[in-house]
Amino acid sequence: MGEEFGRFAYLALLLVAVGGFLLVELRSRPGQALRQAAAWALIFLGVVALAGLWDDIRGTVSPQARMLEGGRIEVPIGNDGHYHLTAEVNGTPVRFVIDTGASTIALGPRDAARVGIDPDGLAYAGQARTANGIVQTATVLLDSVAIGDIRDTRVPAVVLRADLSQSLMGMSYLSRFARVSIEGNRLILER
Repeated sequence: MGEEFGRFAYLALLLVAVGGFLLVELRSRPGQALRQAAAWALIFLGVVALAGLWDDIRGTVSPQARMLEGGRIEVPIGNDGHYHLTAEVNGTPVRFVIDTGASTIALGPRDAARVGIDPDGLAYAGQARTANGIVQTATVLLDSVAIGDIRDTRVPAVVLRADLSQSLMGMSYLSRFARVSIEGNRLILER
């Protein structure tokens, strides 16, 4: 309630200030004041339209994967030339890079913490070779991984001690699909 009142008070004060300025300007230079008011109204409408269309614009700039009929997932290529997919891991959305060079699902420490795994409490007994060199890994079992209607339970993965900009979806998970193919600029996953 207090936060809403603060916002209302701020907007009321802003409206009084702008309204007062417009009244003073209308008396001294009515033609110019009306043109400026119209320009600001158009800017305001443009910002409102941009805010309302933001999800559509973002989907065009950074295309999202689509679930199609029959357990088919279509993943468009990203602006960086990689295929990105958001999956729910233990009920939490995690953004992945689909990496056929990775042997398994690899979570960075931040994503691991977000899905309920304490990265500091893991035993980093394994190693993985990455583009950035050799990193220590800890084997974990994810309760669930879901992409749209497709849901898998008890999914093996590793947590990397080194941070990743995005977690990796590797071949051990991709092999659960009957078909993995590239058609044009789309990666197709089918169950």
